[in-house]
Amino acid sequence: MQKFVFEFWESARIAVASVWSNKMRTVLTTLGIIIGIVSVTGMATVVNGIEKGFERDIASLGTDVVYIEKWPWANGPGFKWWKYINRPNVTEDLAEALNERSRATEQATAVVRTSRSLKSATETISSATIMGVQANYPLVHDVDLASGYFFNAFDDQSARRVAIVGAMIAENMFPFGNPLGKSITIGGSKYVVIGVMVKKGEGNQGGGGEDWGVQIPFNAFKNQFGVRWRDVSVRAKVVSGFPVVDAKDEMRGVLRLARQLDAQDEDDFEINEQASLRAQIEPIKNAIFGIGIGLTALALLVGGIGVMNIMFVTVKERTREIGVRKAVGARRSTILIQFLVEAVVICMVGGLVGVGLAFPLSLIIGAVLPASLDMTTVVVAFTICVGIGIIFGLAPAWSAAKSAPIEALRYE
Repeated sequence: MQKFVFEFWESARIAVASVWSNKMRTVLTTLGIIIGIVSVTGMATVVNGIEKGFERDIASLGTDVVYIEKWPWANGPGFKWWKYINRPNVTEDLAEALNERSRATEQATAVVRTSRSLKSATETISSATIMGVQANYPLVHDVDLASGYFFNAFDDQSARRVAIVGAMIAENMFPFGNPLGKSITIGGSKYVVIGVMVKKGEGNQGGGGEDWGVQIPFNAFKNQFGVRWRDVSVRAKVVSGFPVVDAKDEMRGVLRLARQLDAQDEDDFEINEQASLRAQIEPIKNAIFGIGIGLTALALLVGGIGVMNIMFVTVKERTREIGVRKAVGARRSTILIQFLVEAVVICMVGGLVGVGLAFPLSLIIGAVLPASLDMTTVVVAFTICVGIGIIFGLAPAWSAAKSAPIEALRYE
């Protein structure tokens, strides 16, 4: 074992010296590997970013919350939209039916939204998400308030014009003071700010997210904007320990009764949950993986052939050196290890350059997606480099190891 370690260390030293003396040739040889490693890391960064962003967004939906809506969430290729467009809109009375009759429902609440401009005494926001929510909304979704309080059932029933604003709304509308008790104008009507949400660092102006949202009482929304032609979402939190699948079946019966549907009638509502979104994003992830793996494999194949070619050249250049080493007692395995290690070192140089380029690439991707280049991806990239070095370096190393000493010494 000690002898093997010594031979490996000596081979690595010779390989590094050879690579260092031919720096430009090494970099040019590994261009295919560099492109392949950048492709691997870039693909992994994009997929990790999509997955983390998706998981973050889906976590806000709640694993134990189902959504009763007009449209299904799974609407990929071949979606038969005409089956759903004529369904009656979901209304808030379905939330009341679930709260009264469903044993599987801990709480159900109605939510409706629109987009409107906001104004304060000094500032204006051209577009913000306005959500009309019922007073029991915090019992279904977590509501983290940095200051103030959430409105109660009396505020909702009396359609009081009060508002809970997101952190970025508060910062932009009231940059120099406490927003609590101040007035904002939503679509032409004045509301008093009674609460400010904790900053989540997500979403953007006009693009949703709690930081750029405003929550007002459902009935205040109904009085100002109307809900007759809007898609209301009824969100029901499942009782702890109650299987979601069974809960959906039980809720379906309650909802069909509330909608006065006959046994032969199809459902005129949809019960959505996280699983349908996960199923929808899976083909997208697989497509990205498939394209990325195809491009990566092609680049790495070209890079591997380049490494094999340069290693054959190296073996030819050092034929006399191989003959001398064999003449003084070097074994075939020693020569084989020497050139295999050199091939791996050349590939590792390509890996280092590729990973070095991948970090700024991940920052560029991060400007668009919540990108993430983790150490697992880096380790996988270097593992690929070692594999390519061994696979494509084996033939040149073997040709060096089996060369006859006398013929090698005679080589000029």
